[in-house]
Amino acid sequence: MLGSRTQQLVRSSPEPLTNPQRRYDLDWLRVLVIFIVFIFHCGRFFDTDGWHVKNPLHHQSVTIWNVFLICWMMPLIFVISGASTFYALGWSRPGKFLKDRALRLLIPLVVGMLTHVAFQVYLERVSFSGFKGSFFDFYPQYFKGWYFFGGNFAWMGLHLWYLEALFVLTLICLPLFVWAQGRSGVTWFAKSFGRLFSFGGAIYLLAAPQMILIAVLDPRTFWGQRGFGGWPLIIYAFYFVYGFELVARPEIEERIEKLRWASLIGATVLFLSLLAVWRLGGDPKYGTLRYGVLLPLFALCSWCFILAILGAGRKWLGFSNGFVRYSNEAVLPFYVLHQTIILGIGYLIVQSRIPDLVKFGSIAASSFLLITTIYEFGIRRNNILRLLFGMKMVKPSNKAASG
Repeated sequence: MLGSRTQQLVRSSPEPLTNPQRRYDLDWLRVLVIFIVFIFHCGRFFDTDGWHVKNPLHHQSVTIWNVFLICWMMPLIFVISGASTFYALGWSRPGKFLKDRALRLLIPLVVGMLTHVAFQVYLERVSFSGFKGSFFDFYPQYFKGWYFFGGNFAWMGLHLWYLEALFVLTLICLPLFVWAQGRSGVTWFAKSFGRLFSFGGAIYLLAAPQMILIAVLDPRTFWGQRGFGGWPLIIYAFYFVYGFELVARPEIEERIEKLRWASLIGATVLFLSLLAVWRLGGDPKYGTLRYGVLLPLFALCSWCFILAILGAGRKWLGFSNGFVRYSNEAVLPFYVLHQTIILGIGYLIVQSRIPDLVKFGSIAASSFLLITTIYEFGIRRNNILRLLFGMKMVKPSNKAASG
């Protein structure tokens, strides 16, 4: 979620790099994938899985569409976050980077947990637990017990779990990243990584850890459960590290770009094949041979989609304009707000008797308009709100110029 630059010169010292150029393809991909998250959550009212608020009718077609997005959406976000971490560390020392990351991630997480995320839990309790009363009646009860464990307090921030997970991964991986960018790391680790995975189709071998983990981790346990974006949390660690390492070696990125069509074709064939098998036999049960085959192939499909998207972005999105500059700054506040507003508007709309397609369009259009209005006329122009939503504060002269 931080800024990025185009290429990494092999570092001969752990000092920050100076004057890196910006990677506009990553800016574009960041904006586009967060918009896709927005569309995904607009559709959650209508799929066959559980959610905080549901439409009276559920549609298998929406479930299939959502499974397609789950396949690569959040993994891609963690890859982009890893790449952004690489570039951000080129701008500043590790201590300053970690401080900036804490301000950018933890403040909107805590503020969200204490305010608008509570409204999401309230709507869920009204919809499914028979709670009667206003949000203000519910708010004192929000702090009774832990969400997922029979209580109400959303300790993971519901959709803001990504901010929490990203900060934890940053803490864990930062020593590795600093080492990999320093003298000892570049001499053999980074160069060896670049030589190995820029050869032929070796880049696809990076799917192996995810394929193994998703096959062996029991989805009924904490480490294997897939309630956070459809994947076990530990798998996101691999995507995060991959994002950092892929952009560290230009030869790997060049290979990804060359293989973009092969990656897309492979991902599409895999997904359609898996979909056909899934629909014929239903959900595979953990511990069966069918589970041990289908879930690893799903992980391979995810990696192929990600490589196709990264390659396409590097090929065609290496430019900037006013839209992407504006949107890239807005992307974090948009993400922080989107699910609360979608649920608030959707709760009212799904109770109406209009066709479901019209409901979806109304939820998406109204939510997008309200989020962007709040951002433009509230968050973007107010330094206190900018801080609370993970943005950098700006000087009065800059505020006047941007307004």
